[in-house]
Amino acid sequence: MELNAATPLQWMGWDMISRLGVASILGLLLGLDREWRGHAAGMRTHGLICVSSAAMVISIMALYHQLDGQRMDPLRLFEAAGAFIGIIGAGLIVFSRGRIHNLTTAAHLWLATIVGIACGAAQWPLVAVLSVTSLAIITLLRTVENKFGKEERRLEQKTHDDKD
Repeated sequence: MELNAATPLQWMGWDMISRLGVASILGLLLGLDREWRGHAAGMRTHGLICVSSAAMVISIMALYHQLDGQRMDPLRLFEAAGAFIGIIGAGLIVFSRGRIHNLTTAAHLWLATIVGIACGAAQWPLVAVLSVTSLAIITLLRTVENKFGKEERRLEQKTHDDKD
């Protein structure tokens, strides 16, 4: 069996450490809101998904360049990440008593995946915009939601006495 050449330990530089470090910190921050609210996927889940997504991108990019990438398609990374996080998200979503639960948490995990992928690819402007926008959506819009009532979002129909 022919293997690719081993990556020397000195390859681990500040670039890789910063990509993984930013991904793990942002993943933890994204999960903080879910943790405070007592949802199924909190800081640890978001942090692990975000940093593992970044590590996946770093690994794929390194292998692509190391093997000259002629027979590789690095875009399959998104397919794999999408399939994996879709399974986890689908397992989180629950329909109970006329309400859907954990939908925001599932979407949040997808966001953590994308932030991790962007960190791994060192797409810092995208990381910055995603982080600021998502933290604003998850925190600021909660106050708007609470002000305008959650009861209107119920899926069950209210019963009315219709007399024909």
